[in-house]
Amino acid sequence: MIKVNTLIGFGCPAKQGKASAHGEPLGTDNVAAMKENFNWPCKGDFEVPEEVYDNYKAIAKKKAEVEDSWNAMFADYCKKFPEMETIWKQYYEGTDLTELFESEEFWAKAEKPEATRATGGALLNVIKNAMPNLFGGSADLAPSNKTNMKDAGDFSKDNYAGSNLHFGVREQAMTAIGNGIALHGGLKAFVATFFVFSDYTKPMARLSSLMKLPLTYIFTHDSIGVGEDGPTHEPIEQLAAFRSLPNFVVYRPCDRTETAAAWMHAVTSTDHPTALVLTRQNLPQMEGSSKDALKGGYVIADSTKAEPDAIIIASGSEVSLAVDAKAELAKTGVDVRVVSMPSMDVFEQQSAEYKESVLPMSCRKRVAVEALSDFGWYRYVGLDGKVVSMKGFGASGPAATLFEHFGFTVANVVEAVKSVM
Repeated sequence: MIKVNTLIGFGCPAKQGKASAHGEPLGTDNVAAMKENFNWPCKGDFEVPEEVYDNYKAIAKKKAEVEDSWNAMFADYCKKFPEMETIWKQYYEGTDLTELFESEEFWAKAEKPEATRATGGALLNVIKNAMPNLFGGSADLAPSNKTNMKDAGDFSKDNYAGSNLHFGVREQAMTAIGNGIALHGGLKAFVATFFVFSDYTKPMARLSSLMKLPLTYIFTHDSIGVGEDGPTHEPIEQLAAFRSLPNFVVYRPCDRTETAAAWMHAVTSTDHPTALVLTRQNLPQMEGSSKDALKGGYVIADSTKAEPDAIIIASGSEVSLAVDAKAELAKTGVDVRVVSMPSMDVFEQQSAEYKESVLPMSCRKRVAVEALSDFGWYRYVGLDGKVVSMKGFGASGPAATLFEHFGFTVANVVEAVKSVM
């Protein structure tokens, strides 16, 4: 451990060692006293001695010579090893993933229900085969986050060629490291933890957004579906917090197709971070899910009428619940449209015409369903609508039991729809 002792306001006699050195302007008299204390010859507020300019010019000249020498060396290296130049460009100028994103393997539907964390892990291993500079890991949760890249090795002092990072239980440091890797360039970085622990990443996630870094966040165990670990491990307010973060895209997919769209968005991003918010529990593969998830929101199951009787909007694990409620409502003559909204952020980037085609303003009878906080949903359901959501911190019990206990049932969604009609 390196301990550095500092003194706030050092050099300013009247402010040195006081909180006022931090929270208040020094003032004209104190600035003059500080200059005298440091033997600073210039009296003007913005006057800098000429020798300072000369010193910086000399430094710049010397560094320019070093850069010219490096550029010449690199050009010679590329002539001698053209195959390495190709790899360099792939790392630093971007990998062409067109073939991957047009492949059947990437968009293939899963054959059975599957947790989106498992789907995300499978897709991660598909992507790493096409993107050799994919690099990252988890805060001691790789087996749970499904973020281990197979046959890619573990990065360590003994193996610099490894692609899997083991960060340890330190989410904030992990995210700071991820930011640093993204800033350096050359590697496409990702970090991972449980969604409830995303709170620890928040200061660094804010910097990811501020610096426009394309860091990928993998947040698993996304709701009360966590189950027996109880309210301390069940995210409630985290999704609303990350959705409110400027220049940060959040995806909460409902099945394999939407998870593929989320990953595609994440690895092609160049100027913003992306979070994949994934389930612990298995989810059904939705018949109507499609690449339209790349638009953030789309019609996953439509009404048979030109004007639906009502609209149900959902994300993630609640999309299948919304579709089941649609089927039950149809038995009573109510014909609704179901909209899957994996990413509010991306949906808001679409044209006004597209958003109107998905959520027509003429239909004000709307219900949103999401097993997290309702904060942010009233943008889409309006004052006339309802949100079936979490109002507390959850409980301990099997996921299915909790969903029923907190009202995430077909009957409750049907009742909510009828109440707004």
